[in-house]
Amino acid sequence: MTKQKAIGVGLTALLATIATLLAKVPGLTMVGPLILAIVIGMVVGNYTKAAQNGGEGIAFSSKILLRIGIILLGLRLNFFAIQGLGLTGFLYAIILSSIAFFTVYGLSRKLKMDPSFAVLLAGGTAICGAAAIAAIAPVVKAQEKAVALSIATIALIGTLFTLIYTGLYPLLVPEDKPYGIFAGGTLHEIAHVVGASSIGGAEAENHAIIVKMLRVMLLLPLMIFIMWWFERKKKVAQSFSFRKLPIPWFVFGFLAMSLVQTFGFLHEDAVQWLLGIAYFLLAMAMAGLGLNVKFRAFQEIGPRLFLAGLGGTIVLVLFGALLIPLLF
Repeated sequence: MTKQKAIGVGLTALLATIATLLAKVPGLTMVGPLILAIVIGMVVGNYTKAAQNGGEGIAFSSKILLRIGIILLGLRLNFFAIQGLGLTGFLYAIILSSIAFFTVYGLSRKLKMDPSFAVLLAGGTAICGAAAIAAIAPVVKAQEKAVALSIATIALIGTLFTLIYTGLYPLLVPEDKPYGIFAGGTLHEIAHVVGASSIGGAEAENHAIIVKMLRVMLLLPLMIFIMWWFERKKKVAQSFSFRKLPIPWFVFGFLAMSLVQTFGFLHEDAVQWLLGIAYFLLAMAMAGLGLNVKFRAFQEIGPRLFLAGLGGTIVLVLFGALLIPLLF
């Protein structure tokens, strides 16, 4: 490992450690280490010269370690554990994720945003925030600026709605199980879901996490759909074939880890340990992304991103509430 690479990797590891520790502070738990890492990275990148000699290592963290983290994140998915809500739970997740994706994408394009920005923000809103954005980014070959700004926008909107849910809990869906389903189906980050659903008790939190996992399951088909969509647009005049899709190798790794968890090939303690590594690697990747983003980038596209994300989230929340009495 070269000196420049070591400096960059070491810096992202340090920022990830700080973010992980801060995420345990009351009030910051709902934000989570991934969001904190990218925010800290942006502050350090804009106001210090710490990243000046670590470009190679920062790129390694934000690209290679990102993919390894996403692969290990597949261990969160246990296909047997989500059977409790049955077909209606899966249908709820599919409908809401589809509505969120196409609403945010449509609003983003109406606001004349670049397609890569639109897809990242739409995917983050529809599936699981920062992790989904990070997974989709290599598929659409998004620039680091687009990834960082999309994650920051999702974090801000998700945190805002988490606070609203917590404050208005008795008025939203006062029963524990429906409230948990609602929170899991409409909030972006897993940290947001846990933070907002905990006020409803153990039953609400359990159902919220299950619905959230159903949405996370949709990450793989969404990535394949996005690859097909982008490739089809590039090859309008050519014959299209699914065999020609440039599917990233980490997609198969993610699926393999999901199967490992589903069939119990690893002890639960080992799974939790590996998930801890996954989130730390993702925090390093987020710190690396943040280090390369300049605050002036927000002035160019930030307001439009926020409007698209906010509009899509409001639509998601409304449909999430309307579907509960129909499906459950």
